[in-house]
Amino acid sequence: MPKAVKGVLVECDPSIKAIILKIDQDKHDYIVEDLDDQTLVIKESQLQRLKARLEEELANTQQMPDDSGSE
Repeated sequence: MPKAVKGVLVECDPSIKAIILKIDQDKHDYIVEDLDDQTLVIKESQLQRLKARLEEELANTQQMPDDSGSE
């Protein structure tokens, strides 16, 4: 029998969506439906966990400014 899952519509840049898809690919815990290149439906119960994981991924991929003192 089909089971209903409460979801949240998320619109984001394709680059952010790619990161979310990467996070979800192992266990499929977050995404209910991939609608188009900028829109996803995320499980409402997992939204806060996904935000935290996304912030971690973004922090890891951002480059720090070079403080080598070459002025």
